[in-house]
Amino acid sequence: MGKKLILASASPRRKFLLSQLGIDFTAEPSTDEENIDYSLPPHILAVSLAENKAKNVASRHDSSLVLGADTIVVIDGRILGKPTDSQQAVEILSLLSGRWHFVYTGLAIIDTETGRIIKDYEQSRVKFKNLTAREIKNYISTGEPFDKAGAYGIQGKGSLLVEKIEGCYYNIVGLPLFKLNTMLMKFGIEIL
Repeated sequence: MGKKLILASASPRRKFLLSQLGIDFTAEPSTDEENIDYSLPPHILAVSLAENKAKNVASRHDSSLVLGADTIVVIDGRILGKPTDSQQAVEILSLLSGRWHFVYTGLAIIDTETGRIIKDYEQSRVKFKNLTAREIKNYISTGEPFDKAGAYGIQGKGSLLVEKIEGCYYNIVGLPLFKLNTMLMKFGIEIL
């Protein structure tokens, strides 16, 4: 790969997924303050947030490709953020219990040398099992819900809450690898 790839994220899940592909990259979190415009459709909001992260990091680099990503969870048109405390985690998990919801991850890749930007998103559907109050309490006690949109991580113990999924599993984790590969190929990067 000619240009250095920079992941505009501090997410350990995104770093792990990218490293699984054998791609040489560095990670640099965006310092941009996240402004969430709830009036936007969820997929457009996810892409906008990803683009803002990528642009923030790209402004500090030359001759690099910068990847921004942002994942949001939506139920009944309502965007579910990361819970700030146990009570909020209980509310979110109770809302998701026994129901389908959507997970969107927006992606933006910027070539800092040419200014070229490619943006896209992935959408997956997730159905939770019916959760008991005890299951919710026990899951919250693991600490998993607190740094994740929708208050769960499908790659951890949160997998026990998920009855079924439709779409890309890696999207739910936070980085849709098939979509990312398609985008990287447009910059001449072939992983396989």
